[in-house]
Amino acid sequence: MIDKKKQLKFEKQAEIISGIAHPLRIAVIDFLKDGPRCVCDIAQAVGSERSNVSRHLSVMVGAGLLEHRKEGLKVIYRLKCPCILDFLGCVTGVLRQQAKDNKKLLDVL
Repeated sequence: MIDKKKQLKFEKQAEIISGIAHPLRIAVIDFLKDGPRCVCDIAQAVGSERSNVSRHLSVMVGAGLLEHRKEGLKVIYRLKCPCILDFLGCVTGVLRQQAKDNKKLLDVL
């Protein structure tokens, strides 16, 4: 049985992972790796409507992935903890390994 402290930690980790569990959100993180940007720039970069992007940004702020501030009429977002990029790098490593494994499988077929 998992103790309560570990359970809470696992639940909070799952909330963070849920906050990036959409291709558009991963694209936002990738775009913001170069620094803070406004919603209009983010929407253009990810190829989606501002209203849709704003909903995803709200989820990401709620998960603790992003911070935002107002500059006049613009809302500027930035990565709250840029180490999330390390996590996505690890995910890419898993994808590379899966590709290698699939190639091996194809070679024996």
